[in-house]
Amino acid sequence: MTLPLMIDRLRSYVEDETPTGDAAALNAFADRLVQRYADLGGTARRVAAATGDHVVADFPGRGALSDAAPVLFLAHHDTVWPVGQLAGAMPWRIEDGIIHGPGVFDMKGGLVILESALEAVSGSDHRPVRVVVVADEEVGSPTARELVTAQSTGVVAAFGFEPPHPNGDLKTSRWGSTRIRITITGREAHAGLDPESGISAIDELVDQLIAVRSVVAGNKQVLCNVGTIEGGGRTNVVAGSAWADVGFRFLDPETESAVLEAVQALPAIRAGAVVDVQVMSNRPAWQPSPATAELLAKVIATGESIGQQVGGAAASGAADTNLTGWLGVPTLDGLGPIGKGAHAVHEQAVATTLTDRATLVAAIITTI
Repeated sequence: MTLPLMIDRLRSYVEDETPTGDAAALNAFADRLVQRYADLGGTARRVAAATGDHVVADFPGRGALSDAAPVLFLAHHDTVWPVGQLAGAMPWRIEDGIIHGPGVFDMKGGLVILESALEAVSGSDHRPVRVVVVADEEVGSPTARELVTAQSTGVVAAFGFEPPHPNGDLKTSRWGSTRIRITITGREAHAGLDPESGISAIDELVDQLIAVRSVVAGNKQVLCNVGTIEGGGRTNVVAGSAWADVGFRFLDPETESAVLEAVQALPAIRAGAVVDVQVMSNRPAWQPSPATAELLAKVIATGESIGQQVGGAAASGAADTNLTGWLGVPTLDGLGPIGKGAHAVHEQAVATTLTDRATLVAAIITTI
């Protein structure tokens, strides 16, 4: 697929907005992917999930490796952007070879790279290819974890199509990522006439979040971000309920366990307040391994054979490759286009890297 065709395909994907949790939008896009993979010679299907269906596709091998263990490619079709973002703050545009728009970098550019590589290897000898495209990656893949685990069985290696490092290096390990929800139940009362009878869930939540910060303070192996807060309703009513979603990043499993145990053990500060902590999603830390180092060496050699310089480095972000790496599958991520601004209004991708990456992925398919 030429660069103009790849750009056209990317634009059509970006204009098909697919926010996490919008099942109708995600399922419609999944249908597009199923048809596209079928056109490329794969056997594709949707895997049902309440918040949006996932896609699994299998492509047969060819030649001497036709019966070999498959290579697994992981991607996702949900984005962090709501429907309407394209018509508002992030219109599709190309300026000076840079593509702008919601999802161009994370990760509809990766989807276009993947399908372009699959098209390029048609007729070439290669091992079987398995593709899993997840619908809720941006919130930790809570409905896809079992699917990714099952589809990882027996594969020779796993590759992700998340954005690479800024210089194009692939990702060789990732921090763990856990999302929790802290829910506070208090007691409502009139804020002016009888405040002493109330228990402010909002005040309790604020103090709990400060306590969470104290737990992680000074630990450079933990990142903590309070992403969502809701609670109360009226300024003349003591809030009876409140909650917050908190995201943690952990360098290693031991730190993760220690922090989560400490957070879950935090007592209520106000008498009568009820504090409930639930784990909403979890991706275990994917740590460096000899198997991944060996895989990277093969990909570096493959890159050299087509005139591309490939590198690799650890990453603090999390993705579905956390799971394959944690399971012991040789894993690399970052095969998406070079760019910047993931989850930001300046999200962008370098146009020429679409073809560069597709060429690299095609070479990986035929050499790994």
